[in-house]
Amino acid sequence: MAGRYVAYVSCYTQGSKVGIRIYDVDVENGIFHEKDQVEISNSSYMTITHGRKVLYSITDYGVEGYRIREDGTLETITAANINGMRGCYLSTDYADRFLFVAGYHDGKITVLRLAEDGQIGEITDEVYHKGIGSVVDKNFRPHVNCVKMTRDNKYLLAADLGLDHTKVYQVDHNHGTLKMVDIIHSEQYSGPRHVKISKNGEFIYIVHETSKCVDVYRYYEENDNPEFEKIQSISTLNDYHAGDSAASALNLSEDFKYLLCSNAGDNSVILYNINQDNGTLSKIFCLPISGDYPKDAALFPDNRHLVSLNHENNTMTFFAVDTEKKTLVMNTKEIKIQQPNCIVFHRLD
Repeated sequence: MAGRYVAYVSCYTQGSKVGIRIYDVDVENGIFHEKDQVEISNSSYMTITHGRKVLYSITDYGVEGYRIREDGTLETITAANINGMRGCYLSTDYADRFLFVAGYHDGKITVLRLAEDGQIGEITDEVYHKGIGSVVDKNFRPHVNCVKMTRDNKYLLAADLGLDHTKVYQVDHNHGTLKMVDIIHSEQYSGPRHVKISKNGEFIYIVHETSKCVDVYRYYEENDNPEFEKIQSISTLNDYHAGDSAASALNLSEDFKYLLCSNAGDNSVILYNINQDNGTLSKIFCLPISGDYPKDAALFPDNRHLVSLNHENNTMTFFAVDTEKKTLVMNTKEIKIQQPNCIVFHRLD
């Protein structure tokens, strides 16, 4: 790990106009120092292009894009409507030619074309999930919660928390259209929430909000068709835990050696070691984060510190991590921040 970093933290904006806060990252001491603010309505999720030049964010009005300056501050360059209800997640393909937006409220995937300079162009496809889920409360209808490309840039994985499965779409890179070619079926009542992919692209990790587990799949192609072989399912909690819990965010460490998941209700984070040969996970620890509803959590780039975004009590809490001793110790005072949602680290050149 080398270089300087900034962290972007997105927030809801009830009573405030500031939806993204930018922090200088003190990697050595595991703390943030605020350097700038961005006015945007209810930024719930953000992503940075693979070319590391543009940050995109969900907003009440669709999506907005920002050029990342050399010092990590942001310059607004583009915005677009997604022709539907508010999105909850967004990502780009690995060539940064298309932006995919997940719709929790309307069960919709929106595909938008991207220009080389990051400008958002026209909508190239809109796909609505259909069907009835298994639990008659929030899971009785489609809720697309995550959209993520496989690392070979061939297939879009769309986790549907309401329907208990992840749909697999082949992407037409000329027209920006989607064709469903497979479905990864999760257990009933599981609620797939977020998807992460190993560095070599061979292993897929799907965290489930309701069943509080991470399923691990081996991904490969056979006769030009995608195949997903389930090789592991592992809990996100200790054997003892708060009864009303829900798995939340899933994040990989910068070096892809560790996978981290936060748990609402239990108010904990679990850290897994990733077996680099077979992709399976082994628990290092599951420990409390001194906050309420950790909507997101992430390791610092050095893997020696951790930050938790505690949505319900409006704080970020910071910890020193020791993977050998399996400990998590608060190392500095908390930072107050209104309803934080998502964190993204960015290395400055």
